[in-house]
Amino acid sequence: MNLRELLEPNWVAKGSVCDLPLEVFADLNIKALVLDVDCTLLPQHSQEIPADVLVWLNKARHQWRLHLFSNNPNRRRIEAIANAFDLPFTAGAGKPRRGPLRLVLNQLKLPAAQVALIGDRVFTDVLAGNRLGLFTVLVHAVGSDGKPSNKNTLQRSERRLARWLGARMDQGLPHHGLPH
Repeated sequence: MNLRELLEPNWVAKGSVCDLPLEVFADLNIKALVLDVDCTLLPQHSQEIPADVLVWLNKARHQWRLHLFSNNPNRRRIEAIANAFDLPFTAGAGKPRRGPLRLVLNQLKLPAAQVALIGDRVFTDVLAGNRLGLFTVLVHAVGSDGKPSNKNTLQRSERRLARWLGARMDQGLPHHGLPH
């Protein structure tokens, strides 16, 4: 896999995580969702999950196996969120390293193609998922209102750099189980 392919998400969402239509994952035969935490489920520097994200997360956890997967080294922070939803989690994941994500796949007992990794960062979330063949979804960072936040300059810079390296950042909603 070349660098462009490693940086190119299967799906670039137009909004934040709570804007993702869950039925798409069923259509793609996805059995589990691995979710980034900071800026994907929680706004930057926040302890509170926005109401729209809570609704999405509660719907998702009744239909799919979920695993919270964060680079944040603050285990207590990630554990508190995971415990609130009775979800397994990985803190200090070191994305884009493959080892911790392989452990999650082993725990899920699913092939990589049946697992989606959803996150807000190209060079951690998308790169980690693509290195192992997961279905990768790039969302916008979430704001305190659940809507996409325009304050995340790092995310915008990563997307620009990925485009400059040849990765497409315009893949809309997948159709009929065909990611590209």
